[in-house]
Amino acid sequence: MALHAWQNYKLYAWGQNELKPLSKRAHSGSIFGSYDLGATIVDGLDTLYIMGLKDEYEEGRDWIKRKFSLDNISADLSVFETNIRFVGGLLTLYAFTGDPLYKERAQHVADKLLPAFRTPTGIPYALVNLKTGHSKNYGWASGGSSILSEFGTLHLEFSYLSDITGNPTYRERVQNIRQFLKDIEKPNGLYPNYLNPKTGKWGQLHMSLGALGDSYYEYLLKSWIQSGQSDEEARTMFDEAMLAISKKMVQKSAEGLTYVSDMKFDKLEYKMDHLACFSGGLFALGAATRENENTEKFMSIGKGITNTCHESYIRSDTGLGPEAFRFTEAAEARALKSNEKYYILRPETFESYFIMWRLTHEQKYRDWGWEAVQALEKYCRTPNGYSGVRNVYQKDPQKDDVQQSFFLAETLKYLYLLFSDDSLLPLDKWVFNTEAHPIPIKNSNDLYRMASSSENNNQNVV
Repeated sequence: MALHAWQNYKLYAWGQNELKPLSKRAHSGSIFGSYDLGATIVDGLDTLYIMGLKDEYEEGRDWIKRKFSLDNISADLSVFETNIRFVGGLLTLYAFTGDPLYKERAQHVADKLLPAFRTPTGIPYALVNLKTGHSKNYGWASGGSSILSEFGTLHLEFSYLSDITGNPTYRERVQNIRQFLKDIEKPNGLYPNYLNPKTGKWGQLHMSLGALGDSYYEYLLKSWIQSGQSDEEARTMFDEAMLAISKKMVQKSAEGLTYVSDMKFDKLEYKMDHLACFSGGLFALGAATRENENTEKFMSIGKGITNTCHESYIRSDTGLGPEAFRFTEAAEARALKSNEKYYILRPETFESYFIMWRLTHEQKYRDWGWEAVQALEKYCRTPNGYSGVRNVYQKDPQKDDVQQSFFLAETLKYLYLLFSDDSLLPLDKWVFNTEAHPIPIKNSNDLYRMASSSENNNQNVV
């Protein structure tokens, strides 16, 4: 599947961001626009490396060496997406290979993002212009707010980048965000999705473990894991946040399905995003890495959410899960609105299958993954790559004609790892960023590649 996706990208969209497999050309409407940033290459290359696809890996490395640069590009790029896909992908390749090319390029990208942090609070803006450094937020985001899942999902990459370059700037930037969020008043212990970077005040009181919130919570746990479990502040903040979420937002439906509802102004929406399906694995990983009074509760919630996300898949006609699903008297774990019925090759459910498999070795998680592989082959494979579908409840759904870069980076990686031995990227040596790029764990992984003290001395000037 990875070869089919890669070879067609190479044939029809090489060097551009993503492939349109039906049109057989590049997808200019990608979140990275029509510039030739090679998003599929940088995002997908570690997957090829893990799979042992040497020739394809070398093609990608050669393109990064010869072509990859963010200089002279006058585009507004998402700080969050550029960090998780580009910085994350390059950092993983550096850890895997030790090739300085990847470290240099990761630093090149991160440096382009730094102007976004120039705000009164240090909470970065969402968008940065690569040429001018001018930064701003999305017009739609609650009165000029930054978004929790975006500014809260930089910690793993920036901390690791400081360690391998010896330049403390990156860690300082994200530590400042952490400190701000630790000190701010949280309504009922919950974090709203919007925060104004100028005033330091919360925007609309929307809370979610799906879109706009999700990976902030993920990075609290994973920053602690990545630090060799020394970043106690991160673990404490994680436990407190997940406890509040489990009290206020985790629900059981009439049929007994466990899910995490979005919340608006203290009112539950009885809706869960596909994006929140990663949280099954997150709760379980939290339980498995620390014994305390929450361990059993977190593991039980993790198993319940993973099961519910599987239900959202098997209750559709394609065996693929919708973008969001609801819990009402009429339907459970089903999308009810037409704009929630699509599936864009998302990985989150398979991510939870993978984590649950590694932690429990219950065969059902592999079985569920294999069901999904067959559904992907039946409904998403085209002669020239893979495409999302517009309605998972139709027997012959229309395709959306986009092969997302995260299909190679995440979806296929998690499915491959689900069927691999535990010794491939073991969870006590690697922690996955929110784009499925494995980052080595400090003090337990020889591939961490900490900068030498001579590099430290050279890097104190920005």
